Amino acid sequence: MLGIDKLSYQSRWCRVSPLRKFALYLVMMVLAFALPPVGQAALLLVIAILTCWLLRVGPVRYLRWLAVPLGFLLVGVVTIIFSAAHHAQALLWSVPLGSFYIGIDAQGLVMANQTFWRSFAALAATYWLVLNLPFPQLIILLQRLRVPRLLTEQILLTWRFIFILLDEAQAIHRAQTLRFGYRTLPGGYRSLAMLVSMLFSRVLLRYQQMVTTLDVKLYQGDFHL
Repeated sequence: MLGIDKLSYQSRWCRVSPLRKFALYLVMMVLAFALPPVGQAALLLVIAILTCWLLRVGPVRYLRWLAVPLGFLLVGVVTIIFSAAHHAQALLWSVPLGSFYIGIDAQGLVMANQTFWRSFAALAATYWLVLNLPFPQLIILLQRLRVPRLLTEQILLTWRFIFILLDEAQAIHRAQTLRFGYRTLPGGYRSLAMLVSMLFSRVLLRYQQMVTTLDVKLYQGDFHL
């Protein structure tokens, strides 16, 4: 199981209806986009407390999850803060760059503040849904929402092949480690290159085995979801 699967199955709301979870997620998203920055910060705090309680995790671990996309968010916020103008008076702080001035714009500060808290609140809401929704409930939710069956089957097969990919990669890496394949840096690079090439062929072989199994079971093009 992936770590995200383990967390979703240990959630206090593991057996709650996926439709109720999705409805609450929609409410969170509407509030994240409709509230002012102060309200968005309060919503973020409420979602964080609820997520930690439901998943039985500490706040430090939850902050580590939020820190993953923080770098991308900060890059976007910084680009909003800084602006270019022909006159230095149009900016709160600026440095000359040729015939232009590059600096901090007052309107950009307001927009960056709104974007930061809105994005963080929406991200926390999405984390809450993903971490509290086991994969079987996701399939049920897609069916209830009348998502095309073909798309649901593709999602199911993609999820299945993630585990196949990880299983094969771990097996190859374990065998290479036992043979001291990663003892030195050059040897590690060679072992990694061999792992990638072997992983490709092993996954294709597992795919052929799955196709053969489906043919033996008289597969007619539809999975029983």
